[in-house]
Amino acid sequence: MTEEMILANATLVLPDETVTGSVRIVGESIAEIATGAAVPAGAVDCGGDYVSPGLVELHTDNLERHIQPRPKVDWPHAAAILAHDAELASTGITTVFDAMRIGSIPSGNRYKKYARDLSRELWELREQDALKISHFLHLRAEVCSETLVAELDEFGPEDRVGLVSLMDHTPGQRQFRDMSQLEAYMKGKHGMTDDDFLQHVAQLKALRDRYGDQHEVETVKAAQRFGAMLASHDDTTQEQVAVSAGHGIRLAEFPTTVEAARACHDHGIKVMMGAPNVIRGGSHSGNVAAQELADLGHLDILSSDYVPAALLLSAARLGESWGDMARGLRTVTQTPARVVGLEDRGELRQGARADVIRFRLREGAPALNGVWSRGRRVA
Repeated sequence: MTEEMILANATLVLPDETVTGSVRIVGESIAEIATGAAVPAGAVDCGGDYVSPGLVELHTDNLERHIQPRPKVDWPHAAAILAHDAELASTGITTVFDAMRIGSIPSGNRYKKYARDLSRELWELREQDALKISHFLHLRAEVCSETLVAELDEFGPEDRVGLVSLMDHTPGQRQFRDMSQLEAYMKGKHGMTDDDFLQHVAQLKALRDRYGDQHEVETVKAAQRFGAMLASHDDTTQEQVAVSAGHGIRLAEFPTTVEAARACHDHGIKVMMGAPNVIRGGSHSGNVAAQELADLGHLDILSSDYVPAALLLSAARLGESWGDMARGLRTVTQTPARVVGLEDRGELRQGARADVIRFRLREGAPALNGVWSRGRRVA
């Protein structure tokens, strides 16, 4: 018998407004949206709690954190994947594009290849129905590397690659155009000496000169082969945005300046910023603050980046600052779903996939009271 559940007397977060009403879920789908505060027999009385679509996460490094919880520690992968999946479910994320870097530097013993094997292990667990939420791949293609083309060739349309981002971490540009910020980051995270840092910078610049243009071309081709959305990463200038637009890019991850974000919108490119940036009040690397872009109307999508719980918190904060909770939640539900071509989720409507969350704000922080993925309670 198909299971049925009604979440009633809730503040429903619809795409353009919030209303008091109820959601009836039958099996894996939303069967009905009704307005009013009535609580039918057998329904769950939400007592005014927000009921929203499940969150759609396009960019998170969280799986990498579970795989390597400390430097040089390779945690058992199945355990790491399951812990990552459960953590995301507990924060209201019901669809995730797991970010995996491709493009290694074997000659420098840096950024070792891992994405192909890790994704196979992820899909094995998915085939066993061991995962709570929906997973896709987000391949972060580092053009400043040695092995990018070979690693791209290891993936195909069957691998659920939904997003490919063109990354270029050549020192002196984009995210690390301020070399002092890069120096502080590399010395702090990797314990580099002055000589180590200078050698690192020289090696990356040489790699960009040798492989960069070819890697960009091959990444664009690969995204087309996968049927994946192509994204830019850390665009800083109007000229860089124009190049991104020429590649057919429709999503910009973390533009570093107001100039770049404004140019993205001029080209019809959606802008994504990190949720921790909203919460902390600025970027760790000195780039433009997400809140500044939000205030200017140049922010469309949030990503949790390195803190899964930041996604719902930052969306709620934006909703409160805008005086429009529906608009705030749209940055983590409908808009990210649509930009990657997912039409079956991200919205409370009849026939949509039953990815639903229930939460209440407590001193401005969202406290989750339930998470459902495909109609099944997962947190």
